[in-house]
Amino acid sequence: MKEEKKLLTIQEASGWASDFLNRKVSKSNITYLIQYGLFPKYNNNGATLVDISDLKTYYQSYQKERIQSWKKKVGKDLNWALSFDHLREKDTTKHVHRLHPYKGKFIPQLVKYFVDDHINNFKKEIYFNPGDIILDPFAGSGTTLVQANELAIHSIGIDISQFNCMIAEAKLDDYDLDSLQNELNIIKHALLSYEDNRNIARFESELSEKMSEFNKRFFPSPDFKVKVRKGEIDEGNYSKEKEYSFLNIYHKLVKKYEIELKQSKSDTFLDKWYCKNVRNEIDFAYSLVKKIRNQKNRKIISVILSRTIRSCRATTHYDLATLKKPQLTTYYCFKHKKICKPIFSIKYWFNRYANDTVKRLWEYKPLKTSSYFSLISKDSRNVNIFSEIKEQNIDFYSLLNKQKISGIFTSPPYVGQIDYHEQHAYAYDLFEFKRNDPLEIGPLYKGQGKDARESYIKGISDVLLNCKKYMIRDFNIFLVANDKYTLYPDIVRKSGMQIANKFKRPVLNRTERGKSPYSEIIFHIKNGKG
Repeated sequence: MKEEKKLLTIQEASGWASDFLNRKVSKSNITYLIQYGLFPKYNNNGATLVDISDLKTYYQSYQKERIQSWKKKVGKDLNWALSFDHLREKDTTKHVHRLHPYKGKFIPQLVKYFVDDHINNFKKEIYFNPGDIILDPFAGSGTTLVQANELAIHSIGIDISQFNCMIAEAKLDDYDLDSLQNELNIIKHALLSYEDNRNIARFESELSEKMSEFNKRFFPSPDFKVKVRKGEIDEGNYSKEKEYSFLNIYHKLVKKYEIELKQSKSDTFLDKWYCKNVRNEIDFAYSLVKKIRNQKNRKIISVILSRTIRSCRATTHYDLATLKKPQLTTYYCFKHKKICKPIFSIKYWFNRYANDTVKRLWEYKPLKTSSYFSLISKDSRNVNIFSEIKEQNIDFYSLLNKQKISGIFTSPPYVGQIDYHEQHAYAYDLFEFKRNDPLEIGPLYKGQGKDARESYIKGISDVLLNCKKYMIRDFNIFLVANDKYTLYPDIVRKSGMQIANKFKRPVLNRTERGKSPYSEIIFHIKNGKG
């Protein structure tokens, strides 16, 4: 006899899944799974329902298979507690940590896990105390510094990228948030009124209407996604045919409204990767930002504008992380399983990110402490940390000179994986920052060959040797690394240090398109003997 279905509403399913997994599962999480056909939905007088047995089967299989699959592919020595699998994305990107995208950053919970002694049962000693000074010689977007500040720990961040330092400083600065909101309102109003091409709004409106009708007809959700997942539709051939069909509609609208898509030149990133109207709006918005007198407000609004223009690049949704070629027409989106369009205006995105930024700054404000922080845009291999801090903040320098740095928490660049300046090329163009690509350690463009690995070993060990001069004798260093080529034992030895412990963690919820199992090692490093 077939078991009778026990149907739950989305709200009830959210509660059941949260209890089952012992972590928060939102209604949007359940809706997402339904949309992607991971279990069927049922209708009752317009209400969407799911069967509890389908939920249980999915989550049991998901948990078990996920852990077993990862251990099989990346090793049985995984420390699954360090996956932070129980956290939602909103937890790992909390408050100011999501003020600007940054490829290659680690989650803030990882810093807290090793730096905050109150949450780790495995610890036999305390590594950092409130009032200590912690260093991140590869500061990136400032994750370590933000978390250190929450824990009342003073912090110093060093990064060769001037733009990275700007992002980190913007996260940590103190603001008059009412003043900031007023500045943003002025720019939002001016941008809303700005029209380089009066036809853009009408063009986008009609394009969106026709695209919606087309998608409902040929890519109905979630039915289309379910059929693709089950192999009932050849996604490649079907999508190519429909993409070509809608392009005829698109080109007619471009002609009807006399839309100029390309800029007259393609010399710079801003010339190449933005349609003409978007580029004109960017230049107009930045002209307003440059007029802001308050330095902190100008900096954070520059970060908002940078985040905006990153989202408005002329590329497909599924190639945001790794740009391939400019996309100035509609296209079939493999991420959303429907026809999508390029962006023709920054207005919506600037407004959205402005509101989000102010909200996140308010969230972080009560968590902040009065701890010192400093960002230094120099080369960590040879920078004189004491001299730089003395020039920036004499009080911080006095403290630093008295007690020195207690240790490091950082994630060095992974050999041959990311070109850190190039990922923010749009910002370097707009703000006219000097690029220091040749000074990057282990950049993508140098590859992962023998010469690149040897150069990487020397680069990281030189950083540790230089930083060692400014630390206490009994320092603690935590390095988050992908040691694919087993380079770190040699790096540590050349630095006159020793590996005290290491922890291997699975890296989940990666933002890049690739979702294959991946792990990284946290090395705990101490001073060498003698």
